[in-house]
Amino acid sequence: METTIVPSRSVAERLRGYPMPLAYRPARPEDLAASDALVVASINELTVRHGFGPMAMASPPNFQLFSLKDDPGGLWLAEEGREIVGFAWSWVCGDVWFLAQLFVDPARQGQGIGNALLERTLEHARKSGAAHKALITFTFNRVSQGLYIRHGLFPKMPVYFFNGERERLRRTLPQAPFRAIAIDNSAATMASIGAIDGRAIGVSREKHHRYLFDDPAITGRLLYADNDLVGYCYVGVNGHIGPLAVKRADVLHNAFATALTLAADGPAEKISAFLPGTCDSALSLAVDQGMRISFPMLLMASPGYGDWTHYLPRNPGFM
Repeated sequence: METTIVPSRSVAERLRGYPMPLAYRPARPEDLAASDALVVASINELTVRHGFGPMAMASPPNFQLFSLKDDPGGLWLAEEGREIVGFAWSWVCGDVWFLAQLFVDPARQGQGIGNALLERTLEHARKSGAAHKALITFTFNRVSQGLYIRHGLFPKMPVYFFNGERERLRRTLPQAPFRAIAIDNSAATMASIGAIDGRAIGVSREKHHRYLFDDPAITGRLLYADNDLVGYCYVGVNGHIGPLAVKRADVLHNAFATALTLAADGPAEKISAFLPGTCDSALSLAVDQGMRISFPMLLMASPGYGDWTHYLPRNPGFM
C-alpha cells in the first residue's frame, strides 16, 4: 500500500491567524519612541471621536527617558508578539505618585489591558510608599475615569487648556507686575523652588526642575514682588506656560500676568497654559485677555490630595 507523506506545517504557519498571547514587561529605552507613537495615536483617536480633532503630535520621549533612568519601576508595556498594544508610565516625587500616561491601542480596548497595566503602576506606588496618588485625564474619557475610581482615584477639579493669540496679548497686557530673574541650578535656588512647591503641591520636585533646566526649549524664571521671592514660572519657545507656582493664592494673578508677558515677548504665535478650575484669578485673566478653552481635562486623585489654588501644571504627563 502506497503511503502519501504530507509535509508538516511550520509553527508560524500553524499559528497564523491566531492571536499571540499578551505579555507585560517593564519598558526599555528602545521602546519609548514606539510607545509615544501609540500614545499619540490613542489620544488623537479619542479627541477626534469626541469632536475636538487631533491634538497630539509625536515628540522625542525625553521626559519618559528621564523617568525611566530615575525610577524604572514606573514604566510598563503590554505586547502582543513584537507589537506594543499598551503603555503605562508613572513617576514619584516625595510621597506623591503621579500617573503620567496610560493608553491602550484603540483596537484592543475593552480587553482588560488597561486594568492590568494600571495594577502594575499602582504596585509602583505601593513600593515607593506614596501617600498621595494623582493623574490628569480628558474630561470626556468616561471609561478611564470609571477605571480610576475603582482603584481609589476620584474627580477633584477641571483643568482647562487655554490658548490665545500672541499679538492680541502683546497689545492688551500691562507691564509685567513682577520682576523675573532666570532660574539657575544652584542648591540655594533649588531649595527656594522646593519650598514654593511644598506650599503649592505638597512636595518638592527638585529632580524635575533640574530636568527642565537642561531643556533648551524652555526657560525658568523666579518671580519677585520687590525683593520678595513669591514664585516661579517656565515658558517654552512654543509659547506654552508651566509649571507655575506661587507661595500664596493672592499673588497668582500677577504671577500669571508676568508669565503671559514673558511668553508674548517670545517668537510663538500662540500662547497656552493649563489652568485648574480652582485658580479663579488666572482663569479670569485668561478670559479677559482673549484666551479660550481648547479642551477640558480633569484632575483625579486619592482622598486628601489635589487642592491646587496656586499651581498651574505643565501638561498631563509632567503635572
